[in-house]
Amino acid sequence: MSDLIIVESPSKAKTLKSYLGKGYNIVASKGHVRDLPAARLSVDIKHDFAPKYSIVKGKEKLVKELKEAVAQSDKVYLATDPDREGEAISWHLASLLGLDLDESNRVTFNEITKTGVKNGMAAPRKVDLDLVNAQQARRILDRLVGYKLSPFVSQKIRRGLSAGRVQSVALRMIVDREDEIRAFVPEEYWTIEGKFLAGRKVVNAQFYGDESGKLKLSNEEQANAVLARLEDARYSVSSLKKGTRRKNPAPPFITSTLQQEAARRLGFRAEKTMKVAQELYEGVNIEGHGMVGLITYMRTDSLRISEEARSATDEYVRSVYGDKYMPDKPRYFKSRSNAQDGHEAIRPSTVSLTPESVKESLSGDQYKLYNLIWRRFVASLMSQCVQNTVKLEIKGVGKNEKEGAYCLFTASGYSVKFDGFTVLYDNADDEEKGKLPDGIAEGESLKEREINKNQHFTQPPARYTEETLIKTLEENGVGRPSTYATIISTIVKREYVSRKSKQLVPTELGETITKLLKEKFPKIVNTRFTAQMESGLDSVGEGKKDYIKLLHEFYDDFEQNLEKVKGEMQGVKIQLQEDQTDIPCEKCGRMMVIKTGRFGKFLACPGYPECKNTKPYVIETGATCPKCGGKVIAKKSKRGYTFFGCDNWPDCDFMTWDKPTEQKCPKCGKSLFKGKGGVLACLDEKCGYKAK
Repeated sequence: MSDLIIVESPSKAKTLKSYLGKGYNIVASKGHVRDLPAARLSVDIKHDFAPKYSIVKGKEKLVKELKEAVAQSDKVYLATDPDREGEAISWHLASLLGLDLDESNRVTFNEITKTGVKNGMAAPRKVDLDLVNAQQARRILDRLVGYKLSPFVSQKIRRGLSAGRVQSVALRMIVDREDEIRAFVPEEYWTIEGKFLAGRKVVNAQFYGDESGKLKLSNEEQANAVLARLEDARYSVSSLKKGTRRKNPAPPFITSTLQQEAARRLGFRAEKTMKVAQELYEGVNIEGHGMVGLITYMRTDSLRISEEARSATDEYVRSVYGDKYMPDKPRYFKSRSNAQDGHEAIRPSTVSLTPESVKESLSGDQYKLYNLIWRRFVASLMSQCVQNTVKLEIKGVGKNEKEGAYCLFTASGYSVKFDGFTVLYDNADDEEKGKLPDGIAEGESLKEREINKNQHFTQPPARYTEETLIKTLEENGVGRPSTYATIISTIVKREYVSRKSKQLVPTELGETITKLLKEKFPKIVNTRFTAQMESGLDSVGEGKKDYIKLLHEFYDDFEQNLEKVKGEMQGVKIQLQEDQTDIPCEKCGRMMVIKTGRFGKFLACPGYPECKNTKPYVIETGATCPKCGGKVIAKKSKRGYTFFGCDNWPDCDFMTWDKPTEQKCPKCGKSLFKGKGGVLACLDEKCGYKAK
């Protein structure tokens, strides 16, 4: 007989085995084993929203094996991930396997290292039912909204659509931003830039104003008036101020900031960031060390750092960089007011395992993300960066100016006196004006090298990217950081939003859904209301609020409004422009429309039921097949990813993930395809042409 430990993933099980050794049987549940069945609502609304759980399809055999393992064990430990979702999985496992919920059989690991595992195993506790109820409430809320609202939206717009409690708010943010951009009216403004010589040194400065104060130049006439004042002007340094500025490092990562920074610096989507971070947390086989969990738990919004980790990092910094790179006193970071403090900030589990020392054992993506996490964390505990700053004011007095009148230019810059934490990690806001020439004195005369006027127009607000949307969701308290990746991938996969470069752009479908929800279900897409719901769910997790009461507060009003709207919109159908095509129906001549069925999109005659003609919906790329010369069309894999194949399939089996282009091969004249790294290639095996 041995002790049984149940974790979520096989890789985590493998890492634990390397630390615990004999006497333990470690198995994986491979995620949730029990859930609300997708085929029906599975919530008994009349009996206080009682959930009707069942074993996840395909996991019956696994549950049977787990029951057998429990029967053969002295003790059972539930070691699923240390968050709401993990707590719920442990509760479901306990219910299915007949474990006593009053027994201390729940263990958690903030980091999967020898110390982290030892500490976790030494402190078993009961399953936290408050956390379980918070997860249940979230799951039931999402199911109620999804199953009640999605059919209504599908009926009014297009089959197969969905609405979600949080995804619809995120979509609204993107749509509202697009509306702002459309409504934006640009305003003209002008700037004047001067280049001045102090001996051979060049000083770049911006026009600021005149003797009356700061001036805004709204048109060319005003800019020309300033230039007229500067005719044959004499210039001198009227003010020179030197100072010192100290910059603090950014705090270590939490889930949301990791997703934002990985998007900005590495080009990772949130979904990819969380996947790679999970791999680093669960354990990687490091040469000379075996299986090691390289980072602490990556779903956290706390900035707390353990004293053990702080001490180890201080020791590392002193040994590698010296005492001067340590701050005068330890630096502590304050978490947001609504942060869950169950876990530390995201940090390397063992700071001495530097990115370079483990690089050969990691995949490219794992190394990039670990390097980012490691550097950000170590830098956060290092000394400030000290900068020497200088600000110049330059007076220009034209030949025709009255006494006391002048035009003023300003210039500022800095130089690094001591690099401090920036030796490892530069902050995102470090893009500042560069260094000004040394040796310039107050009162010194300057010569005009050139004065230029420039026309500008104010710009509309930028579209959201994954990085900025995540930041906005967090600032508004919508969703939890651990759900952001799923939210974004869902609205993109459902074609409510498209990606243009890194920008998130709403489709007509996304805008139509949002308009309908804003008009008929304003609470569902109201940012403040959704944030209040999140706060309520947090209160359930803290044991301060009853989750049944929370569900009633939301659903009773929602159901009443839904029935009212159904009556108001009976017989109404919203037609989308994007569903219309210029393809004529060969049977009756009407222009066919795009419909969505169980197996995806197809073309149908709008004259139904008089004309029932349908045919496959094909997206042509304009490229030709390198094998048979047929048309290359876009297709979807079972997982929803786009690939490209020949429309003569199955007679021709050509397919590729590379994107077709309009360019032709200079060697053979066939279509070129763009692959990884932007490489253009001819996919005719006999040709083999490639170009960057």
